[in-house]
Amino acid sequence: MATDNPVESLQEEATCPICLEYFKDPVIIDCGHHFCRACIAQCWEGSNTDVSCPQCRETVQQGNLRPNRKLANVVEMVKRLSLQAAKGAGEERVCGEHQETLKLFCEEDQTSVCVVCHLSRAHREHRVIPIKEAAQEYKEKLQGALGPLTKELEEALALMSAEEKKTTEWQGKVKNRREMIAGEFNKLHTLLREEEQLLLQSLEEEERETLQKLQENVTKLSQQSSSLQQLITELEEKCQQPVVELLKDVKSTLSRSENVKLQEPEAVSTDLKNVYKISLDMGEALKRFGVDVTLDPDTASPGLVLSEDRKCVRLGDKRQDLPNNPERFDTYPEVLGAEGFAGGRRYWEVEVGDKPGWELGVCRESVSRKGESTFSPGNGFWVVWLEEGEYKAGTSLRTPLPVSVRPSRVGIFLDYEAGEVSFYNVTDRSHLFTFTDTFSGKLHPYFCPGLNAGGTNAAPLIICPVPAQAGGNLGP
Repeated sequence: MATDNPVESLQEEATCPICLEYFKDPVIIDCGHHFCRACIAQCWEGSNTDVSCPQCRETVQQGNLRPNRKLANVVEMVKRLSLQAAKGAGEERVCGEHQETLKLFCEEDQTSVCVVCHLSRAHREHRVIPIKEAAQEYKEKLQGALGPLTKELEEALALMSAEEKKTTEWQGKVKNRREMIAGEFNKLHTLLREEEQLLLQSLEEEERETLQKLQENVTKLSQQSSSLQQLITELEEKCQQPVVELLKDVKSTLSRSENVKLQEPEAVSTDLKNVYKISLDMGEALKRFGVDVTLDPDTASPGLVLSEDRKCVRLGDKRQDLPNNPERFDTYPEVLGAEGFAGGRRYWEVEVGDKPGWELGVCRESVSRKGESTFSPGNGFWVVWLEEGEYKAGTSLRTPLPVSVRPSRVGIFLDYEAGEVSFYNVTDRSHLFTFTDTFSGKLHPYFCPGLNAGGTNAAPLIICPVPAQAGGNLGP
């Protein structure tokens, strides 16, 4: 096939017409055509008579094969020239066998081939297309495959990001829980050490009082014993005296012996009054700081109803006509405890029952009572609440509280000097949350029974009775 490209023309001239590859050991026959020695020998194999040229069909002598070394040299030159031409055109990949540019793609063998390879027996029957066309076709297929893979990658990255976020959140939860456990046990250790000192002081006082009574009894009995011993000695000596001396004042001596009556000691109990129990439960340890909290009606919003003993509060059916005094809340259903604390430790418990909504905690005496307010330490509120099934602490970012057992009673512990307000689930004796801050001025217990929510939240908040063991070191 004629071509305008001189390199391709040379390639065709250097190609064997039988194997369609570059000549190997080229020979010339009588008609002047060239073939690979192996190719022509195979073509004429089995013929004993004159044979014909495979290209022009002219009859030639079979054994008259003359080597053409010049053509062999030309073939080597064409190979090098083709390689240089391919590199000059920027096509670095060439056929390793024929040193030809890989311009075609064999779809059956899925390999790039040169023109000579395509014409060879190995690829002659295969579907071969131009390499650029094949590249474009497969590029489109690869791009088509990229879409789903990219989507899968995005999903994998999203899942990985979610897992990494979960890992970070989990580590944060573990850290917070670890700090909470350490803080609670440090607090418990402090309380136990204080309890130990109180118990030891009480035991020492009991020991001193009981020993004093016992020593007084011993002293009195010793004095009686001494008197008895003297009288016994006198009687023994009287018995040994002569008749006249024995009878002298004998009646008086007998009278004194008959009037002797042992004065029994005062009964002193040796049973220890100092009964103690070591408790590893924070709630039990805190009960000795129990304080009698009552509600302040002057702070109650007009929608609230307080019990006569000021221990219960609920949301009423309508707003009451009450004086709008400065200390009264006028927007939310809120009320404060009458007692204000400016130091020491205080503990109280509130029955919340099955109420679906409530808020409890402490607040500064100076908080705004009029209009809406945001519950946060910055605004003077340290509260936790239940709303729409979620328990939260009123931090600046609102902290969700993991609650495994619904609390029917909540304990609040204020340690003013330590700057802590802690909340406890009395139902399962677990810690809910602790605020840490710096307090100033008086703090009051805070109560909000929540909105009625169609009658489902009508139950009251009830301040629980002060535990019998209350009355420890309460402070100011």
